[in-house]
Amino acid sequence: MRSWSAHDVPVLPGQGPQLRLYDTSDRQLRPVSSGRTATMYVCGITPYDATHLGHAATYLTFDLINRVLTDSGHDVHYVQNVTDVDDPLFERAQRDGIDWRDLGAREIELFREDMTALRVLPPRDYVAATDTIGEVVTLVERLLAVGAAYRVDDPEYPDIYYRVGATDWFGYESGLDRAQMTELFAERGGDPDRAGKADELDALLWRAARDGEPSWDSPFGPGRPGWHVECSAIALNRLGVGFDIQGGGVDLVFPHHEFSAAHAEAATSARRFARHYVHAGMIGWDGHKMSKSRGNLVLVSRLRALGVDPGAIRLGLFAGHYRADRFWTDEVLAEATVRLDRWRAAAALPAGPDTTDLIARLRGYLADDLDTPKALAAVDGWVTDALEYGGHDTAAPGSFAAAVDALLGVAL
Repeated sequence: MRSWSAHDVPVLPGQGPQLRLYDTSDRQLRPVSSGRTATMYVCGITPYDATHLGHAATYLTFDLINRVLTDSGHDVHYVQNVTDVDDPLFERAQRDGIDWRDLGAREIELFREDMTALRVLPPRDYVAATDTIGEVVTLVERLLAVGAAYRVDDPEYPDIYYRVGATDWFGYESGLDRAQMTELFAERGGDPDRAGKADELDALLWRAARDGEPSWDSPFGPGRPGWHVECSAIALNRLGVGFDIQGGGVDLVFPHHEFSAAHAEAATSARRFARHYVHAGMIGWDGHKMSKSRGNLVLVSRLRALGVDPGAIRLGLFAGHYRADRFWTDEVLAEATVRLDRWRAAAALPAGPDTTDLIARLRGYLADDLDTPKALAAVDGWVTDALEYGGHDTAAPGSFAAAVDALLGVAL
């Protein structure tokens, strides 16, 4: 599937330090130890509505990771999926009287436009679930063969499920106990009450065909993939096991990331799907988490239509740490807009202070678990010096603009 357009990223002199990120499963900061090619899989959208700021915050987080890894000398193999076959998509299409494929195509295109405007570097592989049905079928066959999956005893709908106990270490990523898992499983797309399951936490791998739903042929009958196995198959076939980073929003830790890892681990006998599990915090508005179900969405496309500079959106979201749950407000946007204007004024000066220390500090703060609040403060300090006291380095404004572009993705 077509990704979105990339923009040129300035190459800074030297290299940044090794990136350290908080690992959800280990509950601590660890270095990202990758080879020449750094590998990253980030869960994409289910295209039934427009991109909101919660989505934007997640993809900007992994855009920063992409930039930091590139600046430190790595070639980044970035993979992102699109869940273009799922219940929310069908339900929205039926509500709006539109074909689910047309709805998906429309929202995917809007997502591409939003990502391009926000200057998010595109993934190397942008993969639709509907283009990988054969890969999912192969993985489900493997899980059945090793006893990690089973077919429910239902002659009408013989769905296939993953056994939650198929690996001895299930739960290592989220660290949740059984009661917490059960509660979140029911809230986030699971079906604990499905008759015929061996365990209420067993996760759907293949949904047998129902009337009015799309389906594909398979050795175990027509149907469509479950949610988690889609990401397992896509990542395995492009990155293999033991890739560097699996990422997404914190709401994906359980059940989605826990199960997508477990499926791959059970199929390959690997102990760990990814070396790092990285999750971005939630963005709220009007005192609540931003969500489609609540209807309190701040849409990137709507802000753009109102004339908001995408650079201000980036800076507003970077004002808080990526792992923190935080709120978007009119004040956050106003402060980001003022900050962007000051930065652009400094970049337009004929000369300024030397940028060597600024670039080193930017690299250091971002390499330290993406500490954007400190990174923005460092830039603010240089900008204040440049605007209020000036400088004699005629190359400094250009060097400053290149560093902000390369490392923070903000065009000045």
